[in-house]
Amino acid sequence: MNDLTASNIERQNVLNNRYAVDALQENLGFTGMLFEGEYRFTKKMVAEFYEVDLSTINRYIAQYEDELKYNGYFLCRGKLLKELKLQFGHVINEMTKTTRLGLFNFRAVLNMGMLLTESEKAKQVRTRILDIVIATINKRAGGGTKYINTRDIDFLPAAIEEDNYRKNFTTAVGKHKNI
Repeated sequence: MNDLTASNIERQNVLNNRYAVDALQENLGFTGMLFEGEYRFTKKMVAEFYEVDLSTINRYIAQYEDELKYNGYFLCRGKLLKELKLQFGHVINEMTKTTRLGLFNFRAVLNMGMLLTESEKAKQVRTRILDIVIATINKRAGGGTKYINTRDIDFLPAAIEEDNYRKNFTTAVGKHKNI
């Protein structure tokens, strides 16, 4: 996979894998407010999670607004905002005069983590994302990822050994086919 901070396609490949997103939600343990059947997070919650300033979150929202909206960020207004305040007013701690509130779903929270470059926590989350995505794809496909890293010191000997095993096996089958 390419660098998630630089490639929108790579980010969408991860975010469109619902199995990986579910596994990430369990693994990261970051739960927000369960509202309308989905966990929601305020900008402040996301800023605290990634250990950045709220102004950083606002800057990224302005820069990547279309991508974040596509992945579940939205401005909550009107009747929906009123219901949210009634249910979670003590959590969001917003003034009663607030007419709109930016909310993330979990996909959008992950999306923000893939974009943030100045957060050490976001870097750690990206590493986890890659590990969990590979493990999830692997689990769904029923395969193994022991030698997925070709730079691993054991990769080349294992690849040669696997090839030798295959040759020996096919030779043995060929010899005994005529018996």
